[in-house]
Amino acid sequence: MNKALHALVYVFVVLAAAALWFEMQLNAKRGELGARNRLQENYLIQLSKTIEAKEPEKGATVEIKKDTSPVEARIVDTPDQENVLDEYKAELEQANLETFNWGEAERDLLRTRSFKDDPMNEGKYIMDGDKPETQGSEADRKLAQLVEGAKNQQARLNTTRYELTMLRGKLEGVVKELNELKQVARQDKVSIEEKQEIVNQLEGEKAQLEGQITKYKGQVDELNTEITSLKDEVNTAKEETEMVREDYAKAQKQIEDLKNLVQTSFQSRGASVAAGSAAITSLSAGEKGKIIEADNDNMFAIVQFTEDALAELKGGDVNRSLPILELGIKRPGFNGPAGEFVGRIRLRQEVKGSRYVVCDILAAWEQDQVRANDIIFAD
Repeated sequence: MNKALHALVYVFVVLAAAALWFEMQLNAKRGELGARNRLQENYLIQLSKTIEAKEPEKGATVEIKKDTSPVEARIVDTPDQENVLDEYKAELEQANLETFNWGEAERDLLRTRSFKDDPMNEGKYIMDGDKPETQGSEADRKLAQLVEGAKNQQARLNTTRYELTMLRGKLEGVVKELNELKQVARQDKVSIEEKQEIVNQLEGEKAQLEGQITKYKGQVDELNTEITSLKDEVNTAKEETEMVREDYAKAQKQIEDLKNLVQTSFQSRGASVAAGSAAITSLSAGEKGKIIEADNDNMFAIVQFTEDALAELKGGDVNRSLPILELGIKRPGFNGPAGEFVGRIRLRQEVKGSRYVVCDILAAWEQDQVRANDIIFAD
C-alpha cells in the first residue's frame, strides 16, 4: 500500500512539474501574443491616419486654353482655342481629405476583435468569422471600413497614375510642338536680325539723305532768296538804267551844247580874259570838281564844279564873273612821274544856269591825257 502511495505521489509530482513547465511556456507565449497584438494595434492606428475616409468631391474642372490657330504672317486678335485638360479629372488634385484617424476607442474595439457573443450559449464567446451568417462586431465593421477606404484610395491612386500618363502624353505633344515652334522662331529671329541690320543701314542712309535734303532745301531757299533779290536788283537796275540813259542823253546834249559853246567862244577869248581879270586870283586848297568830258585833240575839257567851289569862284550870290584861274588835275591811283598829278587846266567859259565850266588843257603841264572823272584841285 505504501509503495502504491509513493508511486502515486511521484506521479503527481511529475504531473505538477509538467503543469508548471506548461504554465511557464504559456505565460511566455501569452506575453509574445500580447506584444504582437499591441504592435498590430499600433500599426492599424497609424495606417488609419493615412487612409482617406471620404471620396473627393466630383465635378471639379480646370482649364488650360491652347491656341490652335495656325502660325501665319498676320495678327489674330481672337485665335481658336481648346482646353487641353478637357478630360482631366480635376478632383484628383483635392488634397488633405479626411482620414479615418483612429484613436483609443478603436484600439479598445480591436482588442475585442477576436471574439463575439455566441447567440446559442449566453455568456459564451466564439471566434468572430467562424460562422459566415453571423453579423460581425463593431470592430469588424471598423476594419471593413478601413479595408474599403484602402481599396478606394488604391483605385484613386491607379486613376491618378492613368491621368498622369495621359497628361504626360499631352505634355509630350505640347513640348514637341513648342520645340518645332522654337526652331521656326530661331530661323525667324535670324531673318529678323538680318532684316533689322538692313533696316538700320537704310535708316542711316535715310537720315543722311534727309540731312542732305535739308541742306539742299536750305541752299534752294537761299538761292530762291538770292534769285528774288537779284530779280529786285535787276528791276532796280533796269529802272536805274532807264534813268541813267535819260541822264546820259541829257548829258550828251549838254556836252554837245558845251562843245558848240566852246567852238563859238574861241573868238571871244580875249574879251572873256579881260572880263575875268577883275575876279579873284586864287582858290583855297582842295578838291573842287571833276572832269565830265575831255577833248585832248582840241585841248579843252568840261569841268563840273562843286557848289562850294562855284560859290568861291563867283561869290555867294553866284553873279560874279568867272575868274581866269589855273587848277590842277589828278587821278587817284595814277602812278606818273609826279605821282597822281595828270596836268593843269585854265578856266575859260561858264555854262549859264549850271555848274559846268569849259576849260583849256595846258599842254606844258601834261603828264597824261585827261580823262573823265579826273579830279580838279586847287593847290
